[in-house]
Amino acid sequence: MFERFTEDARQVVTGAQEQARALKHHHIGTEHLLLSLLDGDTAMTRAMGEHGLDASGIRARITRMSEDPLDPEALRTLGIDLDAVREATERAFGEGALDAPGAGSGRPRRHIPFTPKAKKALELSLRHAIRLNQKEIRDGHVLLGVLHDDGFLSVRLAAEAGVDVPELRARIERLMGSAAA
Repeated sequence: MFERFTEDARQVVTGAQEQARALKHHHIGTEHLLLSLLDGDTAMTRAMGEHGLDASGIRARITRMSEDPLDPEALRTLGIDLDAVREATERAFGEGALDAPGAGSGRPRRHIPFTPKAKKALELSLRHAIRLNQKEIRDGHVLLGVLHDDGFLSVRLAAEAGVDVPELRARIERLMGSAAA
């Protein structure tokens, strides 16, 4: 399938890996593909911007979602001092021992796998290219794949940002149709 990807579509995929590394995540999800698409200066990026999507806003939403799930105030009401627990745990097991996977202090060093939904989004990009009667998979097809399923985090992030996702999908399809002509 990747042999059908144009250079711009390949850059989206490698950019998603860079986004995951920068966020210290140990997976590549649809949110990283969306961020990679937003980081460029293409017709797709401009169309997303016209609909209210921007990289900094999506990155901030993802970062908030990744924050420490332990609530110090709630634990304090139960008589638990999170700072003391963290300090004792790190003394015994090393720095970052209580951090969730992907939230540690270091960036992932090895291969970062795609989540099943990110893989599905990439498969859907091929289906969108075929449906639009196009032989190559471009960045717009990847964007259609990333926005295809309401169960994808990328779609939820876009909707939370106030985007009318069906209208954005329609806009991208129009752009892809005019690019093929």
